[in-house]
Amino acid sequence: MQSVDRAISVLEILAHHGEAGVSEVAAEIEVHKSTAFRLLGALEARGLVEQAGERGKYRLGFGIVRLAAAVTGRIDITQQSRPVCERLAEELGETVNVAVLQEHFAINLYQVRGPGAVAAQNWVGQLTPSYATSSGKILLAHLPAEERAALLAETSLKKVTPHTISAKTKLEKHLAEVRRRGYAWSLEELEVGLHAMAAPIRNRYGDVVAAVSASGPAYRLTEERLHELSDLLVKGAEEISHRIGYPD
Repeated sequence: MQSVDRAISVLEILAHHGEAGVSEVAAEIEVHKSTAFRLLGALEARGLVEQAGERGKYRLGFGIVRLAAAVTGRIDITQQSRPVCERLAEELGETVNVAVLQEHFAINLYQVRGPGAVAAQNWVGQLTPSYATSSGKILLAHLPAEERAALLAETSLKKVTPHTISAKTKLEKHLAEVRRRGYAWSLEELEVGLHAMAAPIRNRYGDVVAAVSASGPAYRLTEERLHELSDLLVKGAEEISHRIGYPD
């Protein structure tokens, strides 16, 4: 762990200074020059740092860009979805979230509470079982069949509430219906008394990379009302998709 911590410190030093030599790095992290040289060598081998000419200085390498690319897409989705989510929250009167898939969980990146929200529940950053949420169902439904089967094989479909779908064959049938309708719904499957619906957000290649959802109390966001409002949510998801590059 000490080596990992030191390697991260080296990257932070180069990010701050732009360039630094072995002696400078060694002095800042308080290690011998030979240790600093080994750390820089290991990072250079992975393309995370590179030598700046023949001056013995190091700088960040393009390997950093490769790592950053893994999260920039999510940042872009959050930024581009913000105005759409704010409008949807007003129009629907319910809490709106944007979520992505992380292993077998749906994780919420952004949330806007609607004017009718009755609780201060903050879902941002929370991992929720994908099979029990509307966002998770959208993301599962649009995975390649083999990838979805492998993921579900590693997932224990425990009943979160008495209404949670816990049989894989039943879930697959439900996901087929989700694909057919173009949106997903969850009726007290994550929380008793909570209903939700979600629609797919696509990137420039047409891949489903996120989901936008609306959730509210079952007594207000009834099953009938949920399906009536689904077109509004789907259109919102399409707008976000266009904002991140999906063709019109």
